[in-house]
Amino acid sequence: MRVAICSILIFAASLALVNTVTAGEAKGTAKVDDAIEVLEQLVSIPEKTIAPALLNNAGGIAIIPNVIKAGFIIGGRYGNGVLMTRQKNGQWSNPVFITLAGGSIGWQAGVESVDIILVFKSERSVEGIVRGKFTLGADASIAAGPVGRQASAATDIQLKSEIYSYSRTRGLFAGLSLEGASMQVNYDANEAFYGKTGITAGEILTGDGLKAPSAAERLRNLLSGYTETK
Repeated sequence: MRVAICSILIFAASLALVNTVTAGEAKGTAKVDDAIEVLEQLVSIPEKTIAPALLNNAGGIAIIPNVIKAGFIIGGRYGNGVLMTRQKNGQWSNPVFITLAGGSIGWQAGVESVDIILVFKSERSVEGIVRGKFTLGADASIAAGPVGRQASAATDIQLKSEIYSYSRTRGLFAGLSLEGASMQVNYDANEAFYGKTGITAGEILTGDGLKAPSAAERLRNLLSGYTETK
């Protein structure tokens, strides 16, 4: 009798664990799908698209859908998204889940949902995020990114900031500043999505022996379609 009860309890615990992992992967897949939609929408608007030369030479990219910014005088912002790096062969890595959070002080009022894309000129800033908490504007300079397909490689070379931001806004809010916002790896989301306890951002970015869900492949392929192979 005791053996039967133990077996039932073990089975129930296993089933609960499977359901938890499945739910976690589904949540991650939904976030990746949101990132795909944001990227598709942004590059589909010629006058607002990321300068191709900047994206082609980027060391990494972060896509953070539905960043919420709200407040009156003292505001805050929060969102979850994905971070990817450019590999030596020109391909893009699997997505690492990240969190963007920060506060701001100034004359502001309202609530705003903003889709954000950050383009990193080199891997240095990406490595800073992977190592720990990373503050935009403090650990690396950030500026509004150049837009339009007419932007040339020569123009990009002259750009001084390490990170360039692009946004799509829904709702009403006076301005958007990412200075002082922090970015860090979302370890729980990564474990749930990839189904591996203790998985590190480095393991995800290198992809060695990692079986990634199909959503990750869809995002990689989409991004590769917008960039030239090195």
